[in-house]
Parts: sequence; C-alpha cells; structure tokens
Amino acid sequence: MKKYINGKVYIEKGNFAQAFAVEDGKIKNIGSNEEIKKLPGQEVDLGGKTVLPGLIDSHLHLRTMGETLIQLRLYNSKSIDEVVQRGKDYLKDHEGIQFIYGRGWNQDYFVEGEKRFVNRHDLDKISTEIPIIAERVCVHILSCNTKALEMLGIDENTVIEGGEIYKDENGELLGIFAEKATEILRNIVPEDTKEDIQEKFLAGVNHALVNGLTSVQSCDVFMADHWDPIHGAIEELYMEKKVPLRYYPQFNLTDLDKIKDYVEKIYKRDGIYDETYERGAIKLFKDGTLGARTALMSKPYNDDPSTKGIEAMTNEYVDSICAYADQENIRVVTHCIGDEAAKRVVDSYEKINHENNPNRNGLIHLQITDRPLLERIARLNINVTYQPIFLEYDIMTVRDRVGDELASTSYAHNTLKNVLGAHTAYSTDAPVEDLNPFPCMYSAVTRQRVNGEPEGGLYPNERVSVEDAIDCYTIEGAYTEGNEKIKGRIQPGYLADFIILDRDIFTIDKMDIKDVKVEETFINGESVYKKN
Repeated sequence: MKKYINGKVYIEKGNFAQAFAVEDGKIKNIGSNEEIKKLPGQEVDLGGKTVLPGLIDSHLHLRTMGETLIQLRLYNSKSIDEVVQRGKDYLKDHEGIQFIYGRGWNQDYFVEGEKRFVNRHDLDKISTEIPIIAERVCVHILSCNTKALEMLGIDENTVIEGGEIYKDENGELLGIFAEKATEILRNIVPEDTKEDIQEKFLAGVNHALVNGLTSVQSCDVFMADHWDPIHGAIEELYMEKKVPLRYYPQFNLTDLDKIKDYVEKIYKRDGIYDETYERGAIKLFKDGTLGARTALMSKPYNDDPSTKGIEAMTNEYVDSICAYADQENIRVVTHCIGDEAAKRVVDSYEKINHENNPNRNGLIHLQITDRPLLERIARLNINVTYQPIFLEYDIMTVRDRVGDELASTSYAHNTLKNVLGAHTAYSTDAPVEDLNPFPCMYSAVTRQRVNGEPEGGLYPNERVSVEDAIDCYTIEGAYTEGNEKIKGRIQPGYLADFIILDRDIFTIDKMDIKDVKVEETFINGESVYKKN
C-alpha cells in the first residue's frame, strides 16, 4: 500500500481530503493526514500539491494527434503565403519525400493577403511533382495540389452525395473537397505500415500522459471502409500491454454493412476487453463544421444566405444504424454542430430512447442550439460531449455565422449541465485543438480567448465553475462510457488514476488555468509520467 499525505485532494464539489491510500491499483481510503498515516505502507508527501482524478478526453483522434507531431504542421498560419512557405520548408527538410500531408490551416486566422480556403494553385507553389494534401483544422475540408487532383480521375461533373467538390467561377476544379467528398481524396494517401500506425499512436499516447489524460475515447477508425490496419495495429499494442492509457474506441465506418461486420468480428469478441481496453461506440457524422459553413442549420447562414450547410447522412440512414445499435445494445455517438443536425439526430435517438437512454447514446460538439432543443436533450437524458476550447476560434465568428439570438443560446455549457441537469463531458477533438485539457477548462470557466477577449466572456451566463469543468473531464466522461462507478473520482474502490498539478487550479487567477501543468500522472496507482 502507498499512502499519499499532505495534499489538496479533490473529492467532489466542495469536498477535499488531505490524504489517500492506494492498494492493488485502486483507491483504498481517503481522509485526513492522521487517518491515512495510521495505515501500513509506504508514505509519499505531496508537499501541499493539488491532486485531481485522472482526466478523460471524451472525443479525440489519438493516432492522428500523434501524426500531427510528425507531419507538416499548418496550425496558426497567418496567411496563405505562410502555408506555402511552411510547405516549402518541410519539403526541403524531408528530401526525397514522395507525398506531403499537412494539417491545421484555418482561413479565419489569416491576417495577411486573401482570407479564403487554400486551393490547388496555392499548393502548386510548393510542388507540382509530388501530391500534396492540406487539411483544414476542422478536418472536414481538404485541399490538394494539381498533382493529387490528377490522381483522382474525376472531373467537374463528379458529384459526391453528402459532400461538395469546389469549383471556380469558370467551373474548373479548385482542389477543395468538403465532407463526404474528402473520402475520395483520402484514398490516394499512401497506406501506413503497422509500424507507422503504432509509432503515431504511441506519440499520441505519450502526449496524452504528459497532459494528465488517463482515459481517452478515441476515433481512430475514421471515415474508413475497413477497420484494419489501424484497429489491428492499436489492438496489438494493448494485447502486448505496451500502453497504460485507458482506451475506449469510437469506430466510424462508411456504411451499415461494414459496421455490422466490425461488430460481429471485433466488438463481440470475449476475453480481450477490460478496464484498459474497451468495446467502445459507433461514431456517426451528421454534418460539417461552423468555420467551413458546412454545419447543418435550420435557417440560412447569417453571413452567407446561400447555404444552410451539408447533411452528411440522411435521417433514414441514421435511423437504420440507431435501430441496429439498439438491437445489439451498442452506444452511438454522433457529430452534430448545426442546430438542424442536432434536431434530426435527437429525432433518431428518440425512436430508440426507451428506459431513459440505457446505451447512453450521445451528441458530440452540439455547438449551435436554441432553448427548446436543449430542454429536449435534457429530458431524453442524451449525454453531450462539448469542446469548450472551440470558443478560442468561434468567439470571433459565431455571431456572424448564426446571428445574435441563436448565438446567445449556443455553446450552452452551463445551461445544459446546471440549469437543465443533463450529463455533459468535455474533450478537445484533438488534433483539431491540442489535447491539453487545461486551455479547454479555461475556455469553459472564462468564455474568453487566451488574450482575455471579450472582457467578461462570451455570454457569461454560460460560464461554469472550476469544479464543473473538472467534473466534466472526470466523472462525466466516465458516465458517458458507463464507468462512473469505477473511475472519475478519488473514492474508495475506484481505479487509482490521478494526477498531481504544479499549482492549485482552485485558487489561482482564472486567467492562469490555461497554464496549469501536470507534474505526475498515475494509472492503476503506477506513475506513467513524471515531469523532469
């Protein structure tokens, strides 16, 4: 047994302990220093440090997060020229490379030159000899150069249901693909070997542990025709006990037959799943993103009345998957950002919502909402996975996109959780944003960008407390998995997953929450990361 004393240990809102004991990978006792010191075992002095339960990111793409640490990084580019220059520098530093995949550009961050999507003419300035794909930060828009476009074998008459292929004013292809249309472009990306996949996944795992994540719900089989080789490579790491991070997959396959095949061959197997490696959930996409104006809205966009966004899946198709998942008792989680997308997904869920949503079907993102939609979600006990960190960007655009009235009831972190009583968990959707949870908590608590704007926060009635933000990263994340009785708290009998912080997140200036760092991360009572 190990005894951790002289700390500030978060138990639940308004409740802290000084000390706790760990035995056989679980929390044995909590209490005062005097109470825990009486127990047998090795004593560890926390030196007054703050201790939280291990954090749970309830939706990200861990392998892709690791991949972004290796590939061409276009995040925070200030112009199209900077995107091009980063590509040229990457090509120079990777002599002999035969394919470039870049991630993270966002036209709304461009402050020089044109403020538009990157297109093939831009990427041709990097190279016309090798194919190049550049992914917008939201991952719902892909741009490519002319070489990559030639490899696709499509023309200006090609139509992709549930997607869009952009053209210029003369009807010529721009090398820009949205939603379902991105799948045909992804098909030309060279396949990773098993070793490549594992290298990228482990890079993501290490990054997660450094940032205090002890569990992830990760969508790594993403817009895929088949689960291998990605699933097989990740599973092998877990079967060989090479990964301590708790893993709950969200598998996204392209049609119902492929989902059924996965369920029969992978999901239903016995003898391999445990508290570290779980069965997971079906992941669906109903629409796109607000930044790209592909999120499905009930009314035309305020700043572009020509569009209401894109519906990636029909209602009938979502209904069919939900009916199958209900029959097999499998959880479904669905990406929906626009209010119309959310309403339609809730319609599908309500058809199988017997006994208060026993499979814990959930909504991921739920950015744009009105009050009746929020009330309906709470009444049906549909859980929501929010990404408060998205406010860092969306604070600048949401009013323009949807108007003041709808914006005022959107990103409703406080209303849904504390006023209506729904279950809300937090995540980063990494690598859309970095998986560091503390800037995400900062966004939820302040409703401000990292530069402190706007003063007082965007619709400050939707700010949450520090305790709320931590709960959404711990016990609420565990609830979405059905694991709230074994993790997400420092309580006797719970898994001994916990983190030690470098400062007291409960008393520091709220502006400093984004700068909190993890000094040590524990899973099953074992240290898996320690700051040097």
